[in-house]
Amino acid sequence: MYKIQTYEYYIKKIQLSKMISVWLRVIRVRFLLASIIAVSVGLALHWSQNGSIDYLDLILTFAGVMALHASVDLLNDYWDFKRGIDTKTTRTKMSGGTGVLPEGLLKPSSVYRAGVAFLIIGSLIGSYFVMTHGILIAIILGFAILSIYFYSTKIVDSGLGEFFVAVKGSMIVIGTFFIQSGEVNIESILAGIVIGTLSSLVLFIASFPDHDADKSKGRKTLVIVVGKKKAIKLFWIFPLISYVVIAIGVSVSLFPVLSLITLLSFPLIIKSGLGLQKNFDAIDELVPYMSSTLKFSRVTGVLFALSFLFSLYADINLPLF
Repeated sequence: MYKIQTYEYYIKKIQLSKMISVWLRVIRVRFLLASIIAVSVGLALHWSQNGSIDYLDLILTFAGVMALHASVDLLNDYWDFKRGIDTKTTRTKMSGGTGVLPEGLLKPSSVYRAGVAFLIIGSLIGSYFVMTHGILIAIILGFAILSIYFYSTKIVDSGLGEFFVAVKGSMIVIGTFFIQSGEVNIESILAGIVIGTLSSLVLFIASFPDHDADKSKGRKTLVIVVGKKKAIKLFWIFPLISYVVIAIGVSVSLFPVLSLITLLSFPLIIKSGLGLQKNFDAIDELVPYMSSTLKFSRVTGVLFALSFLFSLYADINLPLF
């Protein structure tokens, strides 16, 4: 009897582990790092300017942003499945959806309800900040709620997906900084542009393999709007914007000189751009360059955040020119 109970216990444990793994997969946990970096940049910028952190607000900010990010990923998977997009794409580790719904691992209704639940959780946390910090957070929260719910239908179908992701990343940085400092300054806006552009770049290159499936179902990603060949040239605009904004920030002493360590990620974007140029129409061959683009975005963002933290301990906040 004891052996049977032990066996049943381990079976249930394995089943629970598999179910958790499936949910983490559909939430796309590794892509949550983009929002973690965005919050971290806002916190690091505030710390470099004020030398203090409100830890309760820090925890709630991370929790709220993670919930909202999980919501958009869950709802995106749900709508892509309902529209038949995920059944027409070739799934890779970087594109084509999570595959959870096409494989029947979860019920579509369960994924939808989870997406709405995370949206509610994020909204409740955001509402707390509206009460404590006022109208600006209300504007950011309102934008987040509407854009998250309509992202996979109205927004993407209008060709505004990349723009939404860029604005979302920017608002996370600006909102985080505002919650900690009670103000919005030019540094937080410029830092938001850097992070938002890096996030948008990842979405942009990931839409190349999904071009045909997205187009057949009425989606209008930026790659579809301009065409694959023109999109290859457009690819370089994203890292250029990020680097130029950082250089401008350093040159006028808004960012520490140490922010130029973000240039260490330059080889990654060169590899990605050249690889995209040669393999834009070959899904399997393109995957390594989508991965290197993701690494470029993450490495640049992490180095950017660290530059603000380390600037407190290095007297190098001098004009570059």
